[in-house]
Amino acid sequence: MSYALLDATRVAKAAKMSLIALGQVDAPSEAHLRRKTLVERVRALAEAATCTQGPHGNLITLTSEEFWLISKNW
Repeated sequence: MSYALLDATRVAKAAKMSLIALGQVDAPSEAHLRRKTLVERVRALAEAATCTQGPHGNLITLTSEEFWLISKNW
């Protein structure tokens, strides 16, 4: 599995946009609800990371699967 270190502020914004896109589904399936829950968790972690100042700024690590899920829906 691949990992990437990303700017937490940008990830939080992308997750928010992804949640808006996911929220436009009329009849969500169980898989859709799981995707939405995962994006909500990533958004919460990214928003928490924006409040934390590390030595290199506000960073968050995402797996390739998490990144793909967010980028596919924004």
